[in-house]
Amino acid sequence: MPSLKIAIDIRRMTEFGVGTYIRNVVRTLGRLDEGNEYFLIGPSAKVEEIGALPPNFHTVSQFAPERSLQGYRAFRSALKKLGCDLVHVPNLFAVPRALPCPYVMTVHDLLQHMSRAREQSSFWRSLHFQLTKRVLGGASRIFAVSNFTKNEIEKLFEIPSDRIEVVYNAIDERFLRGHASAADRELIAQRYQVTYPFLLYAGRISAHKNVVRMIEAFSALKTELEREQSYPELKLIIIGDDLSGNPDLRRTVVRSGVQNDVRFLGFVPIEVLRIFYDEAKIFVFPSLYEGFGLPPLEAMVHGTPVVTSNVSSLPEVVGNAAVLVNPENVFEIMRALHRVLMDQALRERMKERGYRQAQKFSWEKSVRRILEVYRQVAPDGRDPGGHQPAAD
Repeated sequence: MPSLKIAIDIRRMTEFGVGTYIRNVVRTLGRLDEGNEYFLIGPSAKVEEIGALPPNFHTVSQFAPERSLQGYRAFRSALKKLGCDLVHVPNLFAVPRALPCPYVMTVHDLLQHMSRAREQSSFWRSLHFQLTKRVLGGASRIFAVSNFTKNEIEKLFEIPSDRIEVVYNAIDERFLRGHASAADRELIAQRYQVTYPFLLYAGRISAHKNVVRMIEAFSALKTELEREQSYPELKLIIIGDDLSGNPDLRRTVVRSGVQNDVRFLGFVPIEVLRIFYDEAKIFVFPSLYEGFGLPPLEAMVHGTPVVTSNVSSLPEVVGNAAVLVNPENVFEIMRALHRVLMDQALRERMKERGYRQAQKFSWEKSVRRILEVYRQVAPDGRDPGGHQPAAD
């Protein structure tokens, strides 16, 4: 089969989740595929973060905002000029685009439809829904990052099952560098003054992440441990984005009486985050909604026990390696934390299961499947469904 010209839209590479996805997919394609020609369309400076790529990868610089008329025209023009056979848009978008070649897209979650449903008027909500449905309907194939997300797309937008491929996320290779060394522990002691046992949360700070209930559960746990005279120095460390937009969290900490025991560290680089994962007693992730939910796997690869939610994609991702809780029940979260903290035999079992579970997900396996789909849906390939993308 002749080589294909494949464009990848990297304009959202600055975003947290989508950026991680783009970097790992492109990096892995660079290792696996020297035959097809790839065009990375977006800010050229960001491509350096991916690392060295083979000569069949080219950067096509574009700086116009993605969600602008200028950005739309420049992107379309680049695809036409390059004569691309296929473009991969690695995120959900809502404005139909008259692209000159077939497109595949990755859907990470449908949270924007759930959150906007509460915020928007029925007219804008309906318009957003219909435009998104049209975009999904026009895709030659859709990559869903979990079976949960695939089912949501089918149910909400009535997309046929055979047009949606489940292609899992996996762990960024920078987390796969073994356990924390004495020098690593010294680094977090010196830079962050962390010299005590701690529970860890890492992720965005937004309403669906359920951080308020997690703080309340930690407060109840501290009361229980005090009664038992155990872990007097235990803290909760929260690593995530800026707190300025979430004053509720500070108020919850004060109201719960744990202002001396909860620390907000903001953003930390991956090289430091892996040390926190490794040193944590428990990784807590009581999210109400996840399209995939990568942080629990990142903790597992470091041998850290995980307590997470029994909803959305999380049971699918963690398998039997985590303790699952109802994320809306503060005392159930607290009891799970207490049990995992105090039961050493359980901790050892979770550690071994966590290692095994994390190994089930690999970028190489996922990208091999993505490559197969590229070949199927490009004009010279054979799409078993015979689907031709709609001109939006």
